[in-house]
Amino acid sequence: MMNRVVLVGRLTKDPELRFTPAGVAVATFTLAVNRNFTNQNGEREADYINCVVWRKPAENVGNFLKKGSLAGVDGKVQTRNYEGNDGKRVYVTEILCESVQFLEPRRSQESGQAPQNNNQSNNAQSNQNRNQTPYAPNNDPFANSGKPIDISDDDLPF
Repeated sequence: MMNRVVLVGRLTKDPELRFTPAGVAVATFTLAVNRNFTNQNGEREADYINCVVWRKPAENVGNFLKKGSLAGVDGKVQTRNYEGNDGKRVYVTEILCESVQFLEPRRSQESGQAPQNNNQSNNAQSNQNRNQTPYAPNNDPFANSGKPIDISDDDLPF
């Protein structure tokens, strides 16, 4: 059996960070993920997907992501149920995130602009952000090298 989900989308609101009575962090958030096609009116629709993440990644999500942040999640689909206030069984389907990737530099989230690396302090800040953002356009190690990249077919994920 296989249960694997990979999504990229934007948060619809600030994540909710809570702690269990045992002190374990849990964060919940909703990702808006665009569909690959448009509707009859030519508008692109989105799916709104509930996500849950636990422990240290939950603390990072709660501290560094906010409404509108671009994030990638890797996890699995999970369905749970509980008895609602009216006595009826309520079913919830959500993504149990094993990892959450921050896909925008922190500066662009705060100011709404792309980062500019034109001095030492910006480069130092960029190096600190590298641990939170897997891709930052100005940190491409292969940019301007002028040399072909030698990659074996075995190293490619497809």
